Amino acid sequence: MPLSGRRGSYGVDAPYMLIVPFAILVFNITAGVVNRSPWPLVGAGLLLLCAATGLHTSRRGKFLVWRDLLDQAAVDGESRVLDIGCGRGAVLTMVAGHLTTGRAVGIDLWSGSDQSGNSALATQRNAEAEGVDGRVDVCTADMRALPFADGTFDLIVSNIAIHNVPGRDSRARAIDEAVRVLRPGGRLMVADIFSAPEYRARLAGLGLQAVEQRNLGWRMWWGGPWMPTRLVTARKGL
Repeated sequence: MPLSGRRGSYGVDAPYMLIVPFAILVFNITAGVVNRSPWPLVGAGLLLLCAATGLHTSRRGKFLVWRDLLDQAAVDGESRVLDIGCGRGAVLTMVAGHLTTGRAVGIDLWSGSDQSGNSALATQRNAEAEGVDGRVDVCTADMRALPFADGTFDLIVSNIAIHNVPGRDSRARAIDEAVRVLRPGGRLMVADIFSAPEYRARLAGLGLQAVEQRNLGWRMWWGGPWMPTRLVTARKGL
C-alpha cells in the first residue's frame, strides 16, 4: 500500500518486469513438484523475494524514502523545482507540498513500460488529489533536451528515471541538461539503479561541488539486495 495519507494513484513501476519473474516462478514450482526436487523451489523463493521487494519499493518504500530526503533537504518554499522523469508524480507532488510561492515542474515522455498508466493527465489528477495542483506544472519533454532556460531551477530531483535513457552518452546528455538548467548554488538529487556511478563521475567532471553517492537502503530495493537504489547529490557552484 502507498504511504498513509497519500490520496493520489501512482501505479506500479516497470509493470511488465513483473511478468518475467512470475512466469519463471510458475515454471520453478512446477519443476520442483514434478521432479520432487527442492532446488527449483528455492529458486522460486528467491524470485518471490525479488518481486516482493520491487513491489514494496514501488508502492510504499519510495514514498517513505523521499519523504525523509525532502525533509532533510529543507526545501525553500519559494524554490523552483524540476522533477526529471516524474511519472505519475510520486516525488513531484511530495516536493510541491514543501512549497508556498514556488513551483514544481514535472517532465516525462510518459512511457507505459516505465510506469503503469503513465500520462500527463494522471499526474495532473494526482496533483489535484494531493491538493498541490496550484503549485505544479506538467509538460512533455525529453530529459536530453530540456525546454528551459539556463539557471531556471533551484532544485532538481529525479527518481529511477535516467537509467531508462539508452546509451551512456545519452544519459550523460541528460545530466548535462540538468546541470545547465540548475541555477548557481542550486542542488541536484538523483536516485537511480545501475547508472549512479556514471552520474557521480559526470557531475564531478562538470565541476559541481559536494558530489556524493550513497545507498538508500532496503526500502528502495528493486529486486532484492543485489538491485539497490543509490542517491547522487551535488551542488552547483556560485
